[in-house]
Amino acid sequence: MSADVVSQPLQIALAWHDWLDLFVHYLVISLMSVGGTIATTAEMHRYLVEQHGWLTQTQFNDSIAIAQAAPGPNVLFVALMGWNVGLNAGSYAAAVLGVVVTMVGALLPSSVLMLLAANWGHRNRELRLVRAFKQGMAPLVIAMLVSTGIILGSANGNFATDWPLYAVSVAAALVIWRTRIHLLWLLAAGALLGALGWL
Repeated sequence: MSADVVSQPLQIALAWHDWLDLFVHYLVISLMSVGGTIATTAEMHRYLVEQHGWLTQTQFNDSIAIAQAAPGPNVLFVALMGWNVGLNAGSYAAAVLGVVVTMVGALLPSSVLMLLAANWGHRNRELRLVRAFKQGMAPLVIAMLVSTGIILGSANGNFATDWPLYAVSVAAALVIWRTRIHLLWLLAAGALLGALGWL
């Protein structure tokens, strides 16, 4: 598929049950968002791009990139995805509805669950079960973030052409892990490499 085809806006028709399905799906995703909403982007991609075709790969990637570059919480990419789904459905009113549906769906269950779990966990922080849960969640969060990196690194869906993106991602992860270099320097270096056309 050419880049011109991918970047064209979609024309989709969403019925009320599609909006309800989107809302319920984000309610479920919210409960999976251990480590932050960004960790669930692989499932969002499967649902929005692959299963329903409500977003293009470019719109999906741009939603995340813009939200990460903007000040404020990184969960804003959920609002941008909802906005783009609504725009693809044909109107600004649908875009606003998309923002409300995705943001309320993504924030409501996890916020309520987090408040309840944090209060319980704090009261019972010395229990072996609580300590084991915290230690066991670390590999899960890391795996979900790696899957996010793989999806965002698959610009063309072809490892033969995308391997430099993977190599830079692995190198950046190692630099962050083993040095005290600030993440913003690595983001600036990545932006420079992309602007020069090397990635």
